[in-house]
Amino acid sequence: MATDSSIGNLLVIGTGLIGGSLALALKRAGAVDRVTGFGRRPEHLAEAVTLGVIDDYTDDPTAAAARADVVFLGVPVGAMGGVLSAVAPAVRPEAVVTDGGSTKVGPIESAREALGMRFSRFVPGHPIAGSERSGVAAARADLFDDHRVLLTPCKGTDRDAVERVTRMWRHCGAVVEQMDATDHDRILGMTSHLPHVLAFALVDHIARGADADRCFELAAGGFLDFTRIAGSDPVMWRDIAVDNSAALGSALGDYIGVLQAVKDLVERGQGYELERLFANARRARELLIDRRRTSTT
Repeated sequence: MATDSSIGNLLVIGTGLIGGSLALALKRAGAVDRVTGFGRRPEHLAEAVTLGVIDDYTDDPTAAAARADVVFLGVPVGAMGGVLSAVAPAVRPEAVVTDGGSTKVGPIESAREALGMRFSRFVPGHPIAGSERSGVAAARADLFDDHRVLLTPCKGTDRDAVERVTRMWRHCGAVVEQMDATDHDRILGMTSHLPHVLAFALVDHIARGADADRCFELAAGGFLDFTRIAGSDPVMWRDIAVDNSAALGSALGDYIGVLQAVKDLVERGQGYELERLFANARRARELLIDRRRTSTT
């Protein structure tokens, strides 16, 4: 039986890395009674049951939503509008709908249109945790431990709904913060979306070259480290790039300007200026690592 701080029935739409890890983390904490999954491929849902990620699955998300205390959307942001429209008529007034999308302005607009009067029960969220691996087999109960989850509630979002989603993520071991949705998309556009696009672009650029096989044969740790995130789900990142096109486009434009400046320094052989740039970047990264260490001790 669910308590005030736990979830009775959780419906996870999209039982991949994030949705599956949420289910496992809540089960680890004893904070959920039953998890039902929904997705496009029954074989993946059956695997999720076998792995103990979900308890059962359905081919009718509308019926499952009618029983759910919390509906979690773990689908690519481009699919959220359609999913929300499908389940909206069945969502109970006291239930909460939330998501794990990497953009927030787009999902908020989709939820506002699809949920209508129930929009106040939608709490947009983004767990800042993940992996280049995807699918339910990659799900882990500890994925969110000591990681931030950003919630971007709107004016009119029910305080009770925000509190319930906050408790849900804290049960998962996460540190929960709130911020404005537009600020979220701008900042994550620089720190998450831009690096992924750069990694995809670099690997694709080399793969299309005449000597691609030789380049990849000689690729060492630096290349593998820089391009690790190019192993991420292409559909998910396609949707993120399109949904956050304004902020990502701005970040790309600024970065192209930086690359042009670096290109000029290289071509002119201006070693002192290059060293100064590299040293500044190294110091900034060391400070970042120090902050991370401090925040987890």
